[in-house]
Amino acid sequence: MTKRAAVIGAGFGGLALAIRLQSAGVATTLIEARDKPGGRAYFWERDGFTFDAGPTVITDPDCLQELWGLSGQSINRDVTLLPVSPFYRLNWPDGVNFDYSNDEPHLRAEIAKLNPDDVAGYARFLDYAAGVYEEGYVKLGTKAFLDFGSMIKAAPALAKYQAWRSVYSVVSSYVKDEHLRQALSFHTLLVGGNPMNTSAIYALIHKLEKAGGVWFAKGGTNRLIAGMVALFERLGGTVRLGDAVAEIETRGDHVTGVRTASGWQEDFDAVASNADVVHSYRDLLSTSGRGRRAGKAVQKKRFSPSLFVVHFGIKGTWHGIPHHMILFGPRYGGLLKDIYNHGVLPADFSLYLHHPSVTDPSMAPEGCSTFYALAPVPHLGKAPLDWDAIQESYADRILDEIERRLIPGLRERIVTRFHYTPLDFQNDLHAHLGSAFSLEPILTQSAWFRTHNRDDAIPNLYFVGAGTHPGAGIPGVVGSAKATATLMLEDLR
Repeated sequence: MTKRAAVIGAGFGGLALAIRLQSAGVATTLIEARDKPGGRAYFWERDGFTFDAGPTVITDPDCLQELWGLSGQSINRDVTLLPVSPFYRLNWPDGVNFDYSNDEPHLRAEIAKLNPDDVAGYARFLDYAAGVYEEGYVKLGTKAFLDFGSMIKAAPALAKYQAWRSVYSVVSSYVKDEHLRQALSFHTLLVGGNPMNTSAIYALIHKLEKAGGVWFAKGGTNRLIAGMVALFERLGGTVRLGDAVAEIETRGDHVTGVRTASGWQEDFDAVASNADVVHSYRDLLSTSGRGRRAGKAVQKKRFSPSLFVVHFGIKGTWHGIPHHMILFGPRYGGLLKDIYNHGVLPADFSLYLHHPSVTDPSMAPEGCSTFYALAPVPHLGKAPLDWDAIQESYADRILDEIERRLIPGLRERIVTRFHYTPLDFQNDLHAHLGSAFSLEPILTQSAWFRTHNRDDAIPNLYFVGAGTHPGAGIPGVVGSAKATATLMLEDLR
């Protein structure tokens, strides 16, 4: 191996990129600031409970198997993926429940309960979702957009599927029941997008789920991360944990290597960053004029909201609560405006409830259950709240809502609890403004308008992960790794 590369950050995107490079014969070093790999897919073990930080929804398992297949191996050697059904149960304050899955007869019955006329509309929506999946995910999801010409080439497909419209707008053109409109548009929130603003291209998520299912890694999402690390190290890759990169070193218009907080320094032929894009440019490239200029430019973009996550382990098992639930609040559009536009921490909220122990009992001690509840909240630039002062009361409000709607006597059952705030995203992950998903996935910040997979001015500096094309979510960042690896391997020949 004559070529050497460094990948900064051992999140899903960084790991996927490192595996691709190492599989192709590039000696790759993966450098992670925290004590464990995973990035946003960090985890904690407390009082016998295992808590994934997130993400928790695994779709398109084929994009993961592809990483093992590069060296003739199988993902089954390192990871056990368990199917999740229903994909989600959606619950509203008026008592309506809706189970979403790829069980077609059951799904049609669920839709008919809400509005029989929407069964046919949903079928038409799926045809639409299949089209944008083919154009936006299969054809473009792993292709780097390095110049505006690449956007021009994609324009006809974007126009055909009315990409300027929002997901909610397109969904509403197919179905009339408001519950169903929310059920078919909320997915963009899982990648940081406002359903009222995010491009209709993101309707492809429905086809992605229908085609590949929704899965969970036995032992937690952290076991998928551990499996990727095991694969990378078997291939001969090097992982350096607990040593944050302090500087991406440059000479002229080229990267020469990296230096870490411990003083460790190494030269590399190419460097890719899976770290936050603002942190990468503004901080890690602070001695470079390009870094300073690009850092200022990217800070002017729109960033996704943050999250407030309450992790709790409780006594008792709850087989009636599925793995994934969405507890909608009394408002939908108004709540989203508060979070995305007004920078208000509203009195009401919608919650994503993760209950992994119903699928994998090993996530909790015997006779107990593991949960987390996630509430989207404004990022620190929209609402510079004193989270140290309000975090306990906000967590209590979330637990009160779950107790009222789902788990009577919840407070008395709690064995352990803790929470994660926008400040933690900022401090632990160097996430700009505490954003949980990097750049907001609006049309004018997608593809070429997003941070490029290869820097425009420094030809051996690359980006991978949520801040670059195609965006957040496991399939998104794994796709970005494929796009970035293609560029790097061509350049390193």
